[in-house]
Amino acid sequence: MTVSSVSDWLLVLLCCVATIYAVIAAAAFALGPSVPRHGRRRGRASAALSVSVLKPLCGAEPRLYENLATFCEQDHPRFQLLFGVSSPADPAIAVVRRLQAAYPTHDIELVVDSRVYGQNLKVSNLINMVSRAKHEVIIVADSDIAVERDYLETVTAPLADRNVGIVTCLYRAVSVGGFWPRVGALFINEWFAPSVRVAHAGGSTDFGFGATLALRASTLEEIGGFESLKDDLADDYWLAEHVRRLGLSTVLSEVTVATDVVEPDLATLWLRETRWLRTIRSINPLGFAFLFITFTTPWLLAGALLAHGFEGVFSGSMRDIVLLASTGAGVLARVALHAKSAWQGKNGTFWRDLPLVPLRDVLLALQWLVAAFGSYVVWRGARVPVVGATRASVVEGSDGS
Repeated sequence: MTVSSVSDWLLVLLCCVATIYAVIAAAAFALGPSVPRHGRRRGRASAALSVSVLKPLCGAEPRLYENLATFCEQDHPRFQLLFGVSSPADPAIAVVRRLQAAYPTHDIELVVDSRVYGQNLKVSNLINMVSRAKHEVIIVADSDIAVERDYLETVTAPLADRNVGIVTCLYRAVSVGGFWPRVGALFINEWFAPSVRVAHAGGSTDFGFGATLALRASTLEEIGGFESLKDDLADDYWLAEHVRRLGLSTVLSEVTVATDVVEPDLATLWLRETRWLRTIRSINPLGFAFLFITFTTPWLLAGALLAHGFEGVFSGSMRDIVLLASTGAGVLARVALHAKSAWQGKNGTFWRDLPLVPLRDVLLALQWLVAAFGSYVVWRGARVPVVGATRASVVEGSDGS
């Protein structure tokens, strides 16, 4: 066998593996929890765990009031909402004041405290807030998250089992704005979320997403409080990891919350998504190296070109038949994944965003190449090194605060 034929068959193998992943991702996403917006089974109110929700804020994001208001509309008997900012001039303060006026009977408190404890300013915000928490369960949730009315009951229910240490949630992206937010939403809905479903179906529970992290206050104290995260870039992951090191399990909730994608242009979106990829590389270099197999469209294009030859002639050889079958199966799986994503969004975006699928996959492949060589991330306008840090960081699905 010549070197050329070996390289051809290696490319055939990679194309087939990419197709197999696309099929598995589509199946895992389709078969994963798809909780209806209404009608989940609710526990008895008398048995519900009391909850303090901590919301670190920074700036007046688009739809901030609407997103925070969903936490005020909970069908839960005992909960407290704590909002924290680091500056008395933060425009998010006005949004919290509006909430307090709109829900005067709710336990809503604003904490304004500029004290800094480490490199992670969000964690400093949490440290400043947590002393005001009153209840047995702590929930940390990003500022750009919207939830359903039974969110608190459903998310906290697994914590009734003393072997469960932390509960986290997947999220669905909602584009707010024009073209680039739609592209950004596909990153979460058609790459990140299916990847988590595949890992979860394979038995992994090494998750910790800023969309929701729920744990008992006693567990938080046992791991050393939020102070143990003050220098961690990926505080969401490390909070869950510290809990797992106590021998307690992580539950991926049946709840899928909504998160906004608001990046208005390619430059802003590129910075955010390369940050996610670069942080994956910093905590799991081997896993990052093999991410290339999850970018479907480039492999489908390579398979089609290789099957037909660059002259457009189909030889009918075994290699070309395998490639053609693989490409066809991959196209069907990728379209099915897009259809499932559009159906879950209930907004009729299938045809509108179908032409964006190849762009999304190719852009992701390019970002992966760039992320492979960078040594820093850009977070809220600041360059933060990720190579050589005492704690590696991991993918976060939302900027949050």
